Amino acid sequence: MESPKHAGDIAVAVSKAYGIETMFTLSGGHVFPLYDGAVHEGLPIVDVRHEQSAVFAAEATARLTRRPGLAVLTAGPGVTNGVSGVATAHFNGSPVVVMGGRAPQSRWGAGALQEIDHPPLFAPITKLAFTGSGPDSVAEDVEMAFRTALAPHRGPVFLDFHMDHLFAAAPPPDHAIETLTPSPLEPDSDALAEVARLLAEAERPVLVLGSDVWMDRAEEVALAFAEELRLPVILNGQGRGILPAGHELLVTRARGMAFSQADLVIVAGAPLDFRLGYGWFGGKDGAPLARVVHLADAPSQLTTHMQPAATAAGDLSLVFWGLGTACADAGVSPKTYQPWLARLAEAAAAAVAGDAELLASGSDPIHPMRIYGELNKVLADDAVVIGDGGDFVSYAGKYVEPRRPGNWLDPGPYGCLGTGLGYSIAARLARPSSQVVLLLGDGAAGFSLMDVDTLVRHGLPVVMICGNNGIWGLEKHPMQMLYGYDVAAELQPQCRYDQVVTALGGGGELVTDPSEIGPALRRAFDSGVPYMVNIATDPSIAYPRNTTGV
Repeated sequence: MESPKHAGDIAVAVSKAYGIETMFTLSGGHVFPLYDGAVHEGLPIVDVRHEQSAVFAAEATARLTRRPGLAVLTAGPGVTNGVSGVATAHFNGSPVVVMGGRAPQSRWGAGALQEIDHPPLFAPITKLAFTGSGPDSVAEDVEMAFRTALAPHRGPVFLDFHMDHLFAAAPPPDHAIETLTPSPLEPDSDALAEVARLLAEAERPVLVLGSDVWMDRAEEVALAFAEELRLPVILNGQGRGILPAGHELLVTRARGMAFSQADLVIVAGAPLDFRLGYGWFGGKDGAPLARVVHLADAPSQLTTHMQPAATAAGDLSLVFWGLGTACADAGVSPKTYQPWLARLAEAAAAAVAGDAELLASGSDPIHPMRIYGELNKVLADDAVVIGDGGDFVSYAGKYVEPRRPGNWLDPGPYGCLGTGLGYSIAARLARPSSQVVLLLGDGAAGFSLMDVDTLVRHGLPVVMICGNNGIWGLEKHPMQMLYGYDVAAELQPQCRYDQVVTALGGGGELVTDPSEIGPALRRAFDSGVPYMVNIATDPSIAYPRNTTGV
């Protein structure tokens, strides 16, 4: 006779019904029944060395697969160690469910081990944070968690269970689990008509495609819309790759000119935050500010700090389909934009040509750009590139252009360092046949490098490239500019992070000669193990920035 199912069994069974294929965790007794459920249900468990990596791995899974991710954290410090990962998922709109253990209900208030009320800690950074009410409601609670995480606008949900409730017998769901995604939100046709009117009046439009275009599975219709109207395009976040490197409409390398001289900027699937100059475009040489259109997957994501010329909210596939029809009705002519597109394409080509010398630089110490010049030679079309760092990864954002959508991961607008190893774990599982490349600043490496052990134990080869300039570059250079000195900005020069990787069972090497970068990268890709190419770079070189974020 089959043993009665406990609450952990039921929670895992419902999770699998929602497409969960991996449980990311760090072992803890409060959540043993969830592990037992995973064993019973055949759900793979990937255990990490720090809870933040479990949440980052779940978040990257959601962003790469466009299905929910699952992290399981034990009570108290196990849960609180995951807060930064949940905050990152919140800012990225990633559908992640974090299940936490919780001190027993039977001992609540008596000072049990790791007794703390978790949900209030997560309330500001989740769509929903709650405690399961008991064994009888586990199936319903887990269903609600996943439904909420997946509903527009996607985001993280935290659900914890009292330990004694998890161990208790629990009934299976009393109905077939409904795992279909919510019905697509239809955009308002009048709002789309207004956007089309603005396009009909514009001479210098720019279209920005952000992460939610990818997450809404709208990349193909967005590309078709841009190509039909011959719109210059700039890509943001996971929108990178929607137009592949070299596409004639891709003008990211002329970003400054595009944003400063545009008369209309349409931002789709991205917030008007610091990365986009807070939505203030145009205005160069006394010209008026550009009119701004904001397109979002849900009304909650439309900007509130400024008044755009037009907005529309809805499933972004439907938004772009509707815009195509509205633009045809409004008589929008792609010919109007041709002179503007030609100017931007010329500026972008000039920027690329101007970079050629530094991308092949033989300078000693090594210029960071030389690393990307060599990396671009060996990246496959389906490579997943992950950025975790400051100045070093900023260069990657400029000089590594994905060839396919959904192949770029960075921390997003929250800017949390330490995402890299968790993201790498998830990427290798989600894309088993692709190159997975993790770009680490030497500062960022200190947050999560111990999780190379996770890569090794679970047989997950990843190529890690560490831009090692021996400083906190994002802090040292601005402090020098402001004060004439810097403090708390030094790291050990040429620290042997590669030897850390080797000690944990991977491979690695230190590179100080620019001519050795290419051969070292090829050895890394050929190794079949987690491998770090630790490259000593010039600490005097800072990535150029301005104060607006444009």
